[in-house]
Amino acid sequence: MLMLINKLRVAVIPVLLLSVSACTITPGVHIGGDRPWTGHLKPQTSMAEESLALHTRMITPQLLDELRTVEPRAQVSSELQAQMDQYSYTIGVGDVLNIIVWDHPELTIPAGQFRSAGESGSVVHPDGTIFYPYIGSVSVAGKLVGEARTLIANSLAKYIESPQVEVSVAAFRSQRVFVTGAVAQPSILPITNVPLTLLDAVNASGGLGVEADWRSVVLTSDGKNGPAHRAVDLYALYQKGDMSQNILLNHNDIIHVPRSDALKVFVMGDVVKPQTQRIDRSGLTLAEAISNVGGIDEVTADARGIFVLRVSEREDRLADVFQLDASDGGMIILSTQFELQPLDVVYVTSAPLARWNKIVSQLLPTLNGLYFVKRADVNTN
Repeated sequence: MLMLINKLRVAVIPVLLLSVSACTITPGVHIGGDRPWTGHLKPQTSMAEESLALHTRMITPQLLDELRTVEPRAQVSSELQAQMDQYSYTIGVGDVLNIIVWDHPELTIPAGQFRSAGESGSVVHPDGTIFYPYIGSVSVAGKLVGEARTLIANSLAKYIESPQVEVSVAAFRSQRVFVTGAVAQPSILPITNVPLTLLDAVNASGGLGVEADWRSVVLTSDGKNGPAHRAVDLYALYQKGDMSQNILLNHNDIIHVPRSDALKVFVMGDVVKPQTQRIDRSGLTLAEAISNVGGIDEVTADARGIFVLRVSEREDRLADVFQLDASDGGMIILSTQFELQPLDVVYVTSAPLARWNKIVSQLLPTLNGLYFVKRADVNTN
């Protein structure tokens, strides 16, 4: 994979550098070589447009409406409720059964004062059977508790008239789920006769850690064609009450809560203090990102040239570029509504000497690296 990425990088970089040469820069963008920059990117049809390396758009109310995601809302999950209502525990290898035959104490192993039912019960052997007096080996693995009770009672009926049998699981040892990552206490939790949901498992592990990425939790389950991965948004579940994110867990499910290390943006250019910022649980807007670095340099910065560069979701495009013209006081409000995404690059240009061509040529190595990292991650998954 690394060799393939390196080959692709060698092939792509010359094309991208060609697209930012002289007076023609990124796809759909043109700035005259000898004319002062007006602060706006003018779409045009050019040779660079064919490469589709970058795509630039002005930040407008229409663009914000287009990019705005649907806010999660409180809702119940009828599917989850139905699964919990129909839930029954299935006996597995390693479980310990407590079996009582009423009026026949000789068949009921006394627990004793110092022995628990789990220590004195009938253990389900690796072949899925237990041994019980009179009837010998009984296959119980894969059966519900009620089915095991009926099987034992019918087998005992050959020796005891109308036996009254009670079966319960004294120790749940056959099934478990794993909670890993940024939780207070990573745990291995048993599945019992009480339904276990994802929310239950996270809470039983002490809850989410301070550095947890709430929105990118991954649930890995055994599927017909191998492990299946499902993304879970715990922010929607915890903060908004979206119960559709809660899931009934099964044996060998793995809940991984990643750290928020990758939830960061880079603020660069003509600002007071360029730095990397982390996106918290409530998100991060363009206005917050610029404010957190002390704002733009009032003396040298050009408020018309505030850019957000974002790795594109499209295979044929390197990055999407969003430009905010903050020289118009009324447009500043748009920065408070523009939500940044992980690995966004915010760049504030200088006026009037710094040109967009220079900006792009400086940032292309960073964007190129982010592009291939993202593509490699997508192909790996």
